[in-house]
Amino acid sequence: MNATDILKEKNLKKSIQRIAVIDALQKGKRPLTEEEIKEEMGELYDRITFYRTMQALVGAGIVHRIVVDKTMVEYALNGEAGKNAHVHFYCRVCHAVTCLEDIPAYHYHLPDEYSVEECEVVIKGVCPDCRNNPAFPAKN
Repeated sequence: MNATDILKEKNLKKSIQRIAVIDALQKGKRPLTEEEIKEEMGELYDRITFYRTMQALVGAGIVHRIVVDKTMVEYALNGEAGKNAHVHFYCRVCHAVTCLEDIPAYHYHLPDEYSVEECEVVIKGVCPDCRNNPAFPAKN
């Protein structure tokens, strides 16, 4: 589905910036930082418009924010319906963030008196590519 179709499906007005952000995330094939999206958008990037655009896209359920830590946020397109609340993996070696869409974030049971509204799970470690790299220090 292209950016225009995604916006239409979610009843959002199409704008050049919204289309550019969605195109960048589709092209990236993985979560992207604001800087990576900025590079992809080129002259269309404006910081204030970017934040307003992301707020609209997140609010409409098109994009989700991945907060790795207080200095690192990445953005990804939401996948199929029902797979939005999933686990993310952050590699401490290559700093890549991966959406693990087949692992739901809701693998816990809260007491009945609690009500979940949001769940963000970021697992930090070493990705398979880095672990299989001969330069990666072996664990004893």
